[in-house]
Order: sequence, then structure tokens, then C-alpha cells
Amino acid sequence: MIKVTMGNNVKRSDEILDRNTTLREALDNAGIDYTRGIMNLDGSTLNPGDLDKTFADFGITEKCYLLNVVKADNAA
Repeated sequence: MIKVTMGNNVKRSDEILDRNTTLREALDNAGIDYTRGIMNLDGSTLNPGDLDKTFADFGITEKCYLLNVVKADNAA
């Protein structure tokens, strides 16, 4: 089991998940919209197809951050 901090610019929550859970399953179960913004896993931008990989595929063994960051056009 791993501790995953998931969220976006506004809301974050901690979830305990099996390492064989896909990133997409985790986000869907947490109700996080991943269609807007940039998805990051521990600060690294995810590539196309990465949401269907498991945490184990990325070598996550204890904890991680899975965040969707929305960048505004006029951000100062």
C-alpha cells in the first residue's frame, strides 16, 4: 500500500492505494478532473498513456504526489 497525495490547485487529499492501481483509476475514484491542466507525478510531467500505468510501473513504493496543475494565461 502507498500513500498518494492527489489533487489540483485548489484541493488536495491523501489516499491509501494499492501499488497496482492505475493513475487513471486513482484520479477517477477521487473525483479529480485530469482533462485540464498538466498532470504531474512527484513533480515530473506525465506523458500520453501514462495514466493507464500503475504506481508500481513508476517504481512508487511508499508515497507520492499526483497533481493536476492548471496554468492561467494571465498568471502573474
